[in-house]
Amino acid sequence: MTLLELSVEYRAQEAALAGRIAELTQQLARTKSRGQRQTLEERIHLLATMHREARELAVLTERYYDRGYHRNDRYTL
Repeated sequence: MTLLELSVEYRAQEAALAGRIAELTQQLARTKSRGQRQTLEERIHLLATMHREARELAVLTERYYDRGYHRNDRYTL
């Protein structure tokens, strides 16, 4: 598998995570229970972190071999 092919997988993961975050955010808006709200907020926070990382890795794998691309120092291949 090439890095470009891998970037497609990261983009798909990013889209799935974004959809789930949107669902949970809507559910959070309808929830009144403090305990359930806290649980949803924690899940959304975790998924948001995963979403950010998937997006960053997608960009890294898409552009890894482009000249002049400033790589994210957080990720190395």
